[in-house]
Amino acid sequence: MDKTSLIGLILAVIGVGVGMVLKGVGVGVLVNPAAILIIILGTIGTVTIAFPTSEIKKVPKLFGIIFTEKKLMDPVKLIGMFSEWAQLARKEGLLALEAKTTEVDDEFLKNGLSLAVDGQSADYIRDVLTEEIEAMEERHHQGALIFTQAGTYAPTLGVLGAVVGLIAALQDMSDIDALGHAISAAFVATLLGIFTGYALWHPFANKLKRKSKKEAKLKYMMIEGVLSILEGEAPRVIEQKLASYLPVSERKNFLEESGEKNGE
Repeated sequence: MDKTSLIGLILAVIGVGVGMVLKGVGVGVLVNPAAILIIILGTIGTVTIAFPTSEIKKVPKLFGIIFTEKKLMDPVKLIGMFSEWAQLARKEGLLALEAKTTEVDDEFLKNGLSLAVDGQSADYIRDVLTEEIEAMEERHHQGALIFTQAGTYAPTLGVLGAVVGLIAALQDMSDIDALGHAISAAFVATLLGIFTGYALWHPFANKLKRKSKKEAKLKYMMIEGVLSILEGEAPRVIEQKLASYLPVSERKNFLEESGEKNGE
């Protein structure tokens, strides 16, 4: 479970709900079937028009990605792994790493290591693995774009809902009290459109982009590690190179611990 997605969603709902109450607006006004229909069904309809069926079918899976945390390899442990592999390769040759491929769970890393053991050139390995990352990023971008577009359409549909509500309210102006309630209800669609657009769809899109970037960064780190071993670099050099992918605080701690381990 991705706790930040769930916590953020709960805080957004509570924030808007409590804010409405403090402003003297009952949360019950949100129970407006016409406004809900225009915003929810309207957003679904516009997004369905904007994207091909093959991409729309992936929306349930995208929600799963947003609310679940994909288990990625720990970058620090990954650097230690490459350091050990580099030491083994320098002592016994690249073919000694063939047995290590069976111990790797990550398919991307396993593929890169297998290519190196098979004697492929560094340029070939980089091209193959980079293309795989770019294809992954494109898939993730398409998924995020669905939510980005939903976040763009929803507020506009909210304005449309308000206009429809005002048209209905102004048809009978004989009862001033009823007219006031009708105008108030007309703006519920605008509220729902803005809320879903900027508190749900756009944040969902950003979450997908951030998760994609995090995964891609780890994969680029794997490419550098595999190529460094292929080029016969020393374990300490590989550690320093790959440590550049870590946050500054983690990088400093890692290099200090690594230096102590190597007696530096």
